[in-house]
Amino acid sequence: MAATTARVLDRLAGGLPAPALRTTPASWAGRLRDIAPFCAAGEPLALVTPHTTDEVALVLAVADAERIPVVCQGALTGAAGAANAIDGCILLSFEKMNRILEIDPLEQIAVVQPGTVNATLSAAVAEYGLFYPPDPGSWETSTIGGNVATNAGGMCCVKYGVTSDYVRALEFVVPGGQILRTGRRTIKGVAGYDLTHLLTGSEGTLAAITEITVSLLAERDVALAAVGMFESTRAAAEAVAAIKATGRRPSMLELLDAPSIEIISSFRDVGLPNSGSVLLVRSDRGVHAADDMAVFEAAFRSAGAEEVYAASDPQEAEMLLETRRLLGPAIAAQGSPLSDDVCVPVGALATLVDGVAEIGRRHGVRAICPGHAGDGNLHPAIFYDADNTDRAFSAFEEVMDLGLSLGGTITGEHGVGLLKKSFLRRELSAPMLDLHRNVKAAFDPHGILNPGKVFD
Repeated sequence: MAATTARVLDRLAGGLPAPALRTTPASWAGRLRDIAPFCAAGEPLALVTPHTTDEVALVLAVADAERIPVVCQGALTGAAGAANAIDGCILLSFEKMNRILEIDPLEQIAVVQPGTVNATLSAAVAEYGLFYPPDPGSWETSTIGGNVATNAGGMCCVKYGVTSDYVRALEFVVPGGQILRTGRRTIKGVAGYDLTHLLTGSEGTLAAITEITVSLLAERDVALAAVGMFESTRAAAEAVAAIKATGRRPSMLELLDAPSIEIISSFRDVGLPNSGSVLLVRSDRGVHAADDMAVFEAAFRSAGAEEVYAASDPQEAEMLLETRRLLGPAIAAQGSPLSDDVCVPVGALATLVDGVAEIGRRHGVRAICPGHAGDGNLHPAIFYDADNTDRAFSAFEEVMDLGLSLGGTITGEHGVGLLKKSFLRRELSAPMLDLHRNVKAAFDPHGILNPGKVFD
């Protein structure tokens, strides 16, 4: 093993610029894991920070020949352990491949390297009057490569969809070092299998993505927002259904259950009620936004809203939506919970939220269930400490089963990674899992890319 290690490091050092190869534990401190608890992280053989696709190709050629595992990493904002280090692996961090290579206003596309931060891309295309819709909660720090790896979503998905809806083409490297491209710059294209979307959401198990072509939209119009306060989650869920029935599509429809409101209020007093549930709705249709908001407010009241507060201008609307954005830092201030992202049919929202609360009570742990009400993707979180980790994970397991029983999925946008791989067989049949493994083997016959992730 020592001889293999020395040979691998020599081969990497012979083809990489010196700053790109790091071989000491101090050099990868802080890069061993993402934010997911309950997920192991190993000790790598090396950390490589390439600047070019050719350097990535060298790494995958050496790793495949020597049967060394490779773990691709972005900003480590993931919540499922998919980017955690494995013992003896090469960590392939794309932090230095962070350039925006092209913005084409005519074709409404951008070409970026995987280390480009979501917020950086959004700001750059805004200068051309364009808009990149996917907005995960970590958008100010997460990278486009990481967003593609997990098919990230966000708060505006209810209207604009998820990352895969905006990925047109990819450059990628497969084990052995071959550089390939899939997809195209054009809006349409059905030549061959859709490998672009196969790779999107593959969590680093099929290839190392080195360049991403994304589609853009015209800049959003002026937005308005409103907050509805409800006595119960059931009433809030009825309001979601009422908004859906209007035929108008909000650009955001977010739910805060009572425990989430309590956490936000303890972090900062923003005038939320002490109990019940809150819905935040937004329309970004410019001159039509005020009309939309009148319809949405009526839907809130028809569902029994105790109070509705509407923003009078876009600036006030942003202040209202800041309430939802406070949830992330408010949770972080209380520790790192066991986070979930169950997605269920919208009609099952109330059953999910009430079920999560009951599961938490039964296991003696604090549980919250906020999230993206407009598309049924909620984010249950179980808080725990050293003396109740077993109870927390048991509660987490029951939340998974509840989501599946309601016709949902174990993950809407966070991915499977390490955290949920034992649950994947509950959602997919054995023949389907075999088919997935066959696809994996076609891309990665020696199993060097992110081994042990996604599949048991």
